[in-house]
Amino acid sequence: MKAILVKQPGGPEQLELGEYEQPLPKPYELLIKVHATALNRADTLQRQGKYPAPKGASPLLGLEVAGEVVETGTNCSRFKKGDKVFGLLPGGGYAEYAVMDEQMAMPIPDNLTMEQATAIPEVFLTAYQALVWLGKLQAGERVLIHAGASGVGTAAIQLARAKKAEVLVTASEGKLHACKELGAHKAINYKEVAFEDEVLAYTNNEGVDVVVDFIAGPYFNQNLECLRTDGRLVILASLGGGKVAEADLRKILVKRLQVMGSTLRSRSKEYQIQLTQEMSTFALPYFKSGAIKPVIDSEYDWKDVAEAHRYMEQNKNIGKIVLRVN
Repeated sequence: MKAILVKQPGGPEQLELGEYEQPLPKPYELLIKVHATALNRADTLQRQGKYPAPKGASPLLGLEVAGEVVETGTNCSRFKKGDKVFGLLPGGGYAEYAVMDEQMAMPIPDNLTMEQATAIPEVFLTAYQALVWLGKLQAGERVLIHAGASGVGTAAIQLARAKKAEVLVTASEGKLHACKELGAHKAINYKEVAFEDEVLAYTNNEGVDVVVDFIAGPYFNQNLECLRTDGRLVILASLGGGKVAEADLRKILVKRLQVMGSTLRSRSKEYQIQLTQEMSTFALPYFKSGAIKPVIDSEYDWKDVAEAHRYMEQNKNIGKIVLRVN
């Protein structure tokens, strides 16, 4: 089969369209003819040699696909040949064919295209895990979502609104309007103001109940300032660096804060299956009605994958970058 290969660890120029052995479905797996896949930060890190695929996973890039079932394993019963499905993978999405655990597959709603469906799994599962499983976000609470215009950010805004929470986000100036369009109540330009001051002013010094953060080190102290008593800080990445020069940990004690971190790719298959099924039960009706939508910034033919990776690394996108697989 055709697949996107990494010639050697490095920049986007190391990506090329080549030949790779087609996978065979195990008894509990579906073989999917891939119509679309999407970019994730993990793809760029793996391309650089900084984020190897989990043990037993395909070494090919690609953590999510949408396509058509062409073969089912002997133990599969939920889907049949010809069904249109989408879902999360541990790897192997940048290819003509991919295998997926049947329990991880979700049916594509009739109102969504393949490109729209492939923009859902990674960001909505990550956002749901952060907001609901870790952050325990409740109706009427406030949440601060950093990188509000990112893939996970745009998903988190919509899921938080569906949970009837009040949503605050940080983003650069050109992305604030998009965040508000998705439902953010307050959008803060983090490049021009101290976001913690804006959060406290907006909430009458009460703060927020949950913070979802991708920056880590440089935002740690400010995040503690933003949280109210019994607040929860969920760290999903360390894009700004993983170290904090100095922090007053007494704030965690006095305000009874919870600080936690998580990545999704390293979780067990059982964890990912349970998360997929719970998120899809909650969100699929919203996707079918159009109340929640996948946010796509741009679409590329997969032959232009190097250009797509360069674009992602410029941090200009609002929402997902999708590859059409021909």
